[in-house]
Amino acid sequence: MESSWYYARYCCPDADGQLDERADYWLPIDQYIGGIEHAILHLMYFRFYHKLMRDAGMVGSDEPATRLLCQGMVVADTYFREEADGNIHWFNPAEVEVERDAKGKPVAASLSEDGEPVSFGGVEKMSKSKNNGIDPSVLVERYGADTMRLFSVSDSPPHQSLEWSESGVEGAWRFLRRVWSQVMAHVDSGPCEALDPGALDTGQQEMRRLVHDAIAKVSDDISRRYTFNTAIAAIMELTNHLARFDDSEPQSRAVVDEAWRAIVRMLAPITPHISEALWSELGGSGSVYAADWPVADDAARERQRVMLVVQVNGKLRARIELEPGAEEQQALETALAVENVQRHVGDKTIRKVVHIPDRLLNIVVG
Repeated sequence: MESSWYYARYCCPDADGQLDERADYWLPIDQYIGGIEHAILHLMYFRFYHKLMRDAGMVGSDEPATRLLCQGMVVADTYFREEADGNIHWFNPAEVEVERDAKGKPVAASLSEDGEPVSFGGVEKMSKSKNNGIDPSVLVERYGADTMRLFSVSDSPPHQSLEWSESGVEGAWRFLRRVWSQVMAHVDSGPCEALDPGALDTGQQEMRRLVHDAIAKVSDDISRRYTFNTAIAAIMELTNHLARFDDSEPQSRAVVDEAWRAIVRMLAPITPHISEALWSELGGSGSVYAADWPVADDAARERQRVMLVVQVNGKLRARIELEPGAEEQQALETALAVENVQRHVGDKTIRKVVHIPDRLLNIVVG
């Protein structure tokens, strides 16, 4: 019973009675997050007691929460031996040496202690009964807490199961090392001049567009969609673009500086320790957690050039760059000037042109 109404008491723990007006100030809960096992029983009791308190005049809201997210479970490999008496003895993955195929699936396993084979029991939810839990303190000691946090949210959407993988942990660790190295290389190059969006050349404008596209996507993924994995993927993609970007010009360095300041702030909720340190290195004022969240500049996101796919009779023959919103005739003339398009059109009659602005041009010949 107590576990079904405690959330309301938390809103006013020092109330003289059971609840006071603070319960209505804080409730309903904006976002409830719980395991899929909460989807029955607890959540049923949770709603029942809230409606009971409503009917008793203790709270004014109809529901205890406005949104529910059932996060997936963390799963891992299981290994066992069947004893002579028929009992199953489960071994922790850390105790087992595993041979895997090219796709990473286990094909053979043996106990490290005696070298004798053990059976693979499949991938199961981490539990004491299957002895397949991973001690996070060991991995935190080896890779750091930020790496563990990053891997936990980047490997799969929050509502799906997370398959534990030490190679995935190592990948998150390598990414954070690259971020650190890239930021420190930028900082070591000295101070940057102020960014002047009107003075940027085409390459600089394109790099800045990528920065602000990433800000828009990460902001939406985190605040609305709760898909932290795709937010991290967008940040990783942006850091790859930065690694290839020529920042030898002063305004190029200004664009890169804006990018890293945005990236560090976007990583802060997930990797707090490295983000705080890098924010300081970048000359950020105060704590990164007191800094404003980066805001996408719509003007910066306007494309200077777009890539148009050119097909002849439905088969890809070229990709051409045009100004956004280019008309069909301009797209057709540009496409027909490409040697590979000319070869496949030849002397044939153009029967039809299918033009999807900024995306596709299909030339039908016969």
